[in-house]
Amino acid sequence: MSETETKIESLVRDWVYLPDISERWGVLVTEVRQMVKDHQLIAVRRGPNRSLQVPAAFIEDDGLVKHLAGTLTVLRDGRFSDEEILEWLFTEDPSLPGSPIQALRENRGTEVKRRAQAMSL
Repeated sequence: MSETETKIESLVRDWVYLPDISERWGVLVTEVRQMVKDHQLIAVRRGPNRSLQVPAAFIEDDGLVKHLAGTLTVLRDGRFSDEEILEWLFTEDPSLPGSPIQALRENRGTEVKRRAQAMSL
C-alpha cells in the first residue's frame, strides 16, 4: 500500500460498494458507474478483490451529498488528483470547523467551494 493509500485509509473510515449505492438509491449500478466516469463521484479500488468503493460520507439516502459534485469539479479543474481530493475533503480544518466533507454534509457548501476555488488558483 502506498503512503497516499495509507493516509486515505486512515482518514476515510467507512466505504460503500457501488451495488449497495445503486440499491439504496433505487437505480441501476450502471448509473452509479456512470457518475464515477463523469467525475461526479470518486471511487477507489480497495480490499482484497480491488473492488470499487466510495466513501460513505459522499452518499445520502436520496443521492449525493449536496454540493459534492460541484466541489469535485472545482478541485479537478485545479488539477488535483482523486487521492489529493479525498485527502483534502477528509482532513480536519479548524477554521471550518471540521473537515470539508463534514461541512458539505451540514449544508455549508458555499464555504467549502470557496476554499476549493482558492486552492485551485
